[in-house]
Amino acid sequence: MLRPRILLGFAPFFLALGCDEPAANAPAKSAEAPPPKTPSAASVAAPMPTEAAPAKAPDKPAEKPESIAAQHVLVAFKGAKNAPATVKRSKDEAKKRAEEVATKAKAGEDFTALVKEYSDDAATLDRLGSVGKFKADGMVKPFSDAAFALKVDGTSDPVETPFGFHVIRRNQ
Repeated sequence: MLRPRILLGFAPFFLALGCDEPAANAPAKSAEAPPPKTPSAASVAAPMPTEAAPAKAPDKPAEKPESIAAQHVLVAFKGAKNAPATVKRSKDEAKKRAEEVATKAKAGEDFTALVKEYSDDAATLDRLGSVGKFKADGMVKPFSDAAFALKVDGTSDPVETPFGFHVIRRNQ
């Protein structure tokens, strides 16, 4: 049987365990197990510290697409950039008309039909209001910002640009 070597500096440790004396040449104690110690009330009452749950990583914002496709209804007003000479409505009248378009589009009316009825953009009428696929810097900033902020199939409120008021529907 192997006998462990015990250092005298650990005498208080051995006394706390119930050993008489930590002698280097002391014979090994019998194999009987010491009686189990009952925990004190203080050790039972105090909860054990637990590890905090790892912090959830913040949701990653949706990545901004490089390009999107959209349609629009342009409601021009007299004096707007590239406004047809036939447009005589004021800026306020154009805004109210664009609000009407946005309300109808958000209520589920066919956007293509709204383009045919309301749009003053001759360049996109034959394409049913489609402005095609474009990058963020491919349009005037207010138009682009509003279009890129929409979800696919989303419709904007009226967006004012130098060309008039646009109601934009994002297609992809």
